[in-house]
Amino acid sequence: MAAVQGQVSSGLRIQTAGDNAAYWSITTTMRSDNAAISAVSDALGFAAAKADTAYTGLKAVIDILGDFKAKLVLAREPGIDKAKVQKELEQLKQQVQGIAHAASFSGENWLNTDISNIYDFDFNKASSISAYTRSASGGAAVREMDLHLSAISLFNSTEGGLLQRDVRDLETLGGLRIFNGLKPLTVDSTKYDNSLLSGWMYPKAGGGSAGGFALDDFPDGSILDFTAPGAQISFNIVLDKEASNPNNQVGTAGELEDLPGPFYGGHSKSITITKADIDALYPALGGVISTNTQFAAVLNSVLNTEGATVFANYGDYVPLGSGNWVHNPKKMSISTTEKNGDGSYVEIANLTSVGVGTGGLKESSAFGSRGSGVILGFEDFIVHEDGDNLDGVEISFTFSVNGAPSTSHSFDRTYVNKLLGKDSGKVETPDEMATLLHSLLDADWPDLIIEAKSPTEVMLKLDPAADRKWGSKTEIGFNNIRVSIEPIPVMQFMDIDIAANPDRIASYIDYIDIVTERIIDGTATLGAFQKRIDMQSEFTSKLMSTIDKGIGRLIDADMNEASTRLKALQTQEQLGIQSLQIANANSENIMALFR
Repeated sequence: MAAVQGQVSSGLRIQTAGDNAAYWSITTTMRSDNAAISAVSDALGFAAAKADTAYTGLKAVIDILGDFKAKLVLAREPGIDKAKVQKELEQLKQQVQGIAHAASFSGENWLNTDISNIYDFDFNKASSISAYTRSASGGAAVREMDLHLSAISLFNSTEGGLLQRDVRDLETLGGLRIFNGLKPLTVDSTKYDNSLLSGWMYPKAGGGSAGGFALDDFPDGSILDFTAPGAQISFNIVLDKEASNPNNQVGTAGELEDLPGPFYGGHSKSITITKADIDALYPALGGVISTNTQFAAVLNSVLNTEGATVFANYGDYVPLGSGNWVHNPKKMSISTTEKNGDGSYVEIANLTSVGVGTGGLKESSAFGSRGSGVILGFEDFIVHEDGDNLDGVEISFTFSVNGAPSTSHSFDRTYVNKLLGKDSGKVETPDEMATLLHSLLDADWPDLIIEAKSPTEVMLKLDPAADRKWGSKTEIGFNNIRVSIEPIPVMQFMDIDIAANPDRIASYIDYIDIVTERIIDGTATLGAFQKRIDMQSEFTSKLMSTIDKGIGRLIDADMNEASTRLKALQTQEQLGIQSLQIANANSENIMALFR
């Protein structure tokens, strides 16, 4: 009855190890685990508070960047005072920086970080306790969930924040791509392909050009009259002869263009133009040419079959090198169509005319250029880490020579380190670049020569012994260059200055678009992390209740049964006492009879 009384008083069926050693051991352990799980619940609440703080900051920054972009767009309007707009931008920049500094909870800030290498997942993670578990063997473990701060940090002490330059910028990739004008504010390899926009980059390629030269102006205010008896123009045309280094070029071209003999002497033909040629093409003209367009058509009618072509309205860049091409309605040019062998050459010789002018024709000659080679302006670069990708950043490209089908190639940090025997991912010298290119290209292009030519140059050329082509038939180059981490920003948000750089407003707008998209992605990542915290918190709460219930099933007393049994035992006790009292009374009566 004392045992049952204890159960009723405590509510426990098993109070000590002596009551049931196995059950007592299990429930004691589970009570301890439940206390640990309660601490996990508190930690999840702490993580939720930090995530909420960072999320609030990112949302505010996205709104500010929207205003920032609007002011940049406004600044493009002619007549807008860019200095005044810059003052507004400065305030917005300071506000963004202030939000990043203020988004701190209990001294921990996920938007303004101090991480030695923000691109390494071993360094950039913020961890939160998510679970306390015990295995079947009895071992206990604390589980964590990680958020990688590279996805949400706006400013980092060693750079790499979403509003800072990405220090993994591969720049020219050792010369595989080159700047076109100013260095871009953002690098996006998906937009390289021969873009001519200022400040962008494009793949390094070389191409030959056909032999050709400009003719003189068509006679101003005069005509070519072939109606006089015997009127004619005659000359010799020589096409596509070869030479070792016909342009006498040095350095790049000298290395690329030296060809071994013997050399083809070219296709030669004597040409005579008479009224019959004019009438065959332009019967209505009556043998009188009045424009360079008409004269070019007549020349083409007799030269195309030989392998030369004449262009009318040939122009010049005015002023020279300005990029402003101006057509000259009085000038023509002549060039080879490269149908006579591998050479690229055009020559007009022995020019004479009878009873008519020359119409701008002149004696001259020109070789084409050989484009089966290219010089890379080498700059050292590092193939960096890339989060949890153990092989690091990946670079891919296609390569082709002289119009042959392109081949695809790729390398990453692991490839570079293994090839060069390093652990830094760095390609430091032209010799190392040549080694890298040999390893990638040799199998598909056995006739390709790759050499380091100077401390800043790597040469690629097709072996002249295997390829003698010249002119526009020759080309070499890299295309479809793709870098796995791009697009990336390569400038600091805080450095934007439209007053000092009014010509870069369009680039600034592109930059804001890219960083805004990165911050939106980071906010989405943080939102998913918040959702996981909420789900884990809910699960932890339910788990604690379930464990409590399981403990109760093992050791809690059945109060209905225990109380009923206690009453029965109490009744039995009372009956026993009464029976003893009766027995004691009867024994006295019997003793009296004996007395």
